[in-house]
This record gives sequence, structure tokens and C-alpha cells, in this order.
Amino acid sequence: MNLVVLQNWLDNASFAILFLTMLVYWGGAAFPNLPYLAALGTAGMAIANLCIATLLGARWIEAGYFPLSNLYESLFFLTWGITAVHLIAENSSRSRLVGVATAPVAMAIAAFATMTLPSQMQASEPLVPALKSNWLMMHVSVMMLSYSALMVGSLLAIAFLIVTRGQNIQLQGSSVGTGGYRSNGYRLHKAAELISQPPTPAVENNGFARFETSSNGNGNGNTAVLNLVTTPESQALASAEPLSPQRLSLAETLDNISYRIIGLGFPLLTIGIIAGGVWANEAWGSYWSWDPKETWALITWLVFAAYLHARITRGWQGRRPAILASTGLLVVWVCYLGVNLLGKGLHSYGWFF
Repeated sequence: MNLVVLQNWLDNASFAILFLTMLVYWGGAAFPNLPYLAALGTAGMAIANLCIATLLGARWIEAGYFPLSNLYESLFFLTWGITAVHLIAENSSRSRLVGVATAPVAMAIAAFATMTLPSQMQASEPLVPALKSNWLMMHVSVMMLSYSALMVGSLLAIAFLIVTRGQNIQLQGSSVGTGGYRSNGYRLHKAAELISQPPTPAVENNGFARFETSSNGNGNGNTAVLNLVTTPESQALASAEPLSPQRLSLAETLDNISYRIIGLGFPLLTIGIIAGGVWANEAWGSYWSWDPKETWALITWLVFAAYLHARITRGWQGRRPAILASTGLLVVWVCYLGVNLLGKGLHSYGWFF
């Protein structure tokens, strides 16, 4: 079979398989009592991943260079990365909701590459001189894999917000660091200890309750003060509709796996940016030129660096980091595709301009 015909067949097959897989995952979410749908969805993602890998391999053989030189190739490489990261995330979390979030995005990207791009943009062409370098594979492939991981992590963060209905819930076991929810849990625990002690009558103190307890038997009493302060956050927690144990368990799984997948994508993004700087110095004589793509890559790095810093150092988990990761999804798309649609730059060749 001609390689071009094989590629045309594989890209359409990939789209069709991803579309059916999306329906399977959505059906599994709507009818959770059908366990075979989860296995069927995983199989569909694996088959789509294999079809796209074969497509890229055939493209590589036909063109003679690594298939990442134009938008068509880049989109399918991104789709392959999303399906690969999906399989890792689903195997780690054992949750079918991963596919509910990732399958429609993978399908939409494949549909855009197959049905929207004109045929001249889908055809392979000789590389421009700046792309005739081994850095094409080393830099671009790492960047695309980082985009895939960061997108999947951000999609799972959005799924977390949907499952929790945007409530600021307290999770157990997935926080990192010494701040945030972990210290809140400690304060709540100590407050429960104080409340359990038999107090003396409360002394009025500007609207707060102060309880005095004696800590020894020699008449020297110590005072333990418990300020019952009503904050907007505590009011929201008190007024929020409680989630079922199943939702809480699913939310914790999504929060944990989202953090881990973003933790995988961030070092890949860092390596890709460094490799791009080295390649830029060889091609253009400068490590950094504030090209739109470079600028947005830095913005993307800063957003997810803030996310990881908040989780590791501040101990954030739950709604706040999920909102930050959800914002990161938009930033990744602007970095990957938006700057090529909005303006020219050193990275615009082989794309729309």
C-alpha cells in the first residue's frame, strides 16, 4: 500500500476510533453499572494510540525526517501524546472519568487535523534550512510531550472542579508540604481537643469565646484560648452541600493524579525550553529573542511553577490549585497554537503564516 494512502486511512481511522471511544467513556459515566465499558474505552484509547504511532512512523519514512515540521504532524503528535498520558493516568487512578475528560479533546484535535486543515497543509514538504537539525526531534518532541502531560493534568483538574461542584473541600492523603489543608486539619484536631475539655464558664471577649482551664494542681492555672472566628471560607464550608463518599473518593483521586501528571509535564517543559534555547543559539545566534512562542512558553512555565510551588511549599490541594491548573490549560493552548494564529514570529514557519 502506498504510504500516502496508508496515512490518509490511518488519520481517518484514528478520528473514528477516538469518537467511538469518547462515546464509550461517556456511556460508562452515565451507566456505571456496566463495567465492561471501562475496559472497552481503555482498549479504544490504546488502539487509537497505536494507529497514530503508525501514521507518524509512515510519515517519517515517507518524508525522511521526524514528523514535527507542520501543523498537521504536530497535531497528531499531540494527540498521540495525550492518548499515551491518558493510558498512564487511567492505569494509575483506575478511574473511567479520566477518559471522559481526555477522549473528547483527543478526538477534537484529530478531527481538526483530518477534516479542517486544507490538503496542502497536510502534505509533507521539504524542511526549511533552520529545521534541518537534530534539535528538531530533541526540542520539539519534548515540548509536545510536555504539552500533552500538562493538558491532561489540567483536564483532570477541571474534572475535579466538576465533581466537587467547585466546593472547597478538605482532602486526605494527597497534600504535599506543611501548609494548606494539612495545617488546617491540625488546627481542627487541636480545636476538638480543647472543646472536649470541661471548660469554665465562658468569659465574654469582644464577641469571641475564651475558655480557661487549669493545667496543674498547684493553683497556677494556664489559659487555653479558642477563638471561634467565622470566616468566609468557613461559612462556605458550612453552607456547602456535603458530597457523597464516592464523590469525595473520586475527587481525591482526580486531585492526586492531576498533580502527578502535571509534575511529569513540568520537567519536560523545562528541558524543552532549555533545548530550544540551545537550538536557537545555533540557528539564530541568540539563546532568547522574546519571540511570541518563547514568551508564552515562559508564561506557561511560570503558571505551572506557581502550581507546583503552591502544592509543595504551601500545601495547597483541592479547589485553589485546580483553578490554577485549569487556567494553565488555556495558557498551554495559547502557547501551542494561539501565537501562531495571532501574529508572526520566528516559530511561525510551516504553520499558518
